[in-house]
Amino acid sequence: MGIIEILRLIIAIAIAVATGKLVAKLGLPEILGWLIAGMAVGPHALGIVNASVMDVNSYHVMIAFLEAFVGVMIGSELIISKLKESGKAVIVTTVIQSIVTFVVVSAAFGIVFKVMGIPLYVAIVMGSIALATAPAPALSIVKEFNTKGPITDTLLPLAAIDDIIGIIIFFTTVSLIGASSGGSTMSLGTTLFIMIVVPIAIGLILGIGTGFVLRKIKSNQHSFYTVMVAVAIVTAVGLFMNGVIFKDSLVNFMLLGMAFAAGFANMLESSKQEALFTSLSPVIGVALIIVILDLGMPLDYHLIFSAGIFTLVYIVSRAIGKYFGATAGAKLMHMPKTVQKYLGFTLLPHSGVSLVFTGIAVTTIMPFDPNSAMIIQGTIAAAAVINEVIAVIVAKKAFEMSGEI
Repeated sequence: MGIIEILRLIIAIAIAVATGKLVAKLGLPEILGWLIAGMAVGPHALGIVNASVMDVNSYHVMIAFLEAFVGVMIGSELIISKLKESGKAVIVTTVIQSIVTFVVVSAAFGIVFKVMGIPLYVAIVMGSIALATAPAPALSIVKEFNTKGPITDTLLPLAAIDDIIGIIIFFTTVSLIGASSGGSTMSLGTTLFIMIVVPIAIGLILGIGTGFVLRKIKSNQHSFYTVMVAVAIVTAVGLFMNGVIFKDSLVNFMLLGMAFAAGFANMLESSKQEALFTSLSPVIGVALIIVILDLGMPLDYHLIFSAGIFTLVYIVSRAIGKYFGATAGAKLMHMPKTVQKYLGFTLLPHSGVSLVFTGIAVTTIMPFDPNSAMIIQGTIAAAAVINEVIAVIVAKKAFEMSGEI
């Protein structure tokens, strides 16, 4: 990026921080301000951050590095000793809410599309996209309000597992549709291997290696710098895999950072873990602001006014699936009452991963069914804008009502 592009980005970050502080004075989470600022400074509004900034390779490198740091926040909670206490309950709850969401959204669109004469396979695509949960918004609320309790303890590992399940179901669905139309260029097994196995394996290997180094370091400051350098190396490896090996943006940097942090965190004593992640907290805070800003910039606020029945069906059916699925799973596993009542509300944020899934689905379907591809694109794009604003408010309220703020 040149000086002009860097200045544009600095101005955008400053606007996001100021908007977040303003929104916080109204009793709402700062992330809502960051999202609104993202839409305002993005190419669809003021254009402060336009294509000349967002298309530059160095910008993508920066976002990848920061996404890895958001993953570090998730990975810091994936401590084996903690997971032994609630690991099974979290996994079962995640699987149930994913299945319920997929069925509810697919069924809702199946009924609507049957009446309107739209191919029913499009309903299944909608259901698979709806599984995606954007962890960064909920995690920013956890960090901003320093939430503590069973919902927080459940949400952090659930966010990691939920992404994996979402990837598996979405790519299974899209690969089968692509194969049946003759449009698939990559097998399902290869896709899932690259999207899940590769980032987890790379992250764990580098994380364990970093863990051995950290165990020999006595100074917390030196440990901090070691992790900073290590995250840069992890990001570089992920970028190399995307750009040179796969020639596509398939490696998930948040998943990569999560596996990396889990790798070294499980090798450290609890006191050293706590001191290290406390020193990393400001960096993670900055990473969250910029990642959320980046999440908001592609969203076009004009879509709010053009949203139709499909958008309404999508938002409502997904919310029903997430809430009742999470509630059913939590009740089945006898999790705390607050988790049963409020966990589902924290799973509503959606836009980042859903837009990635939408782009892949549209690219797959467009060659043989352009009308359906446009329905998917328009519906999810409008839903991303509307849902994200509502979901952040609802998620914060859930933490509040559960007594974890």
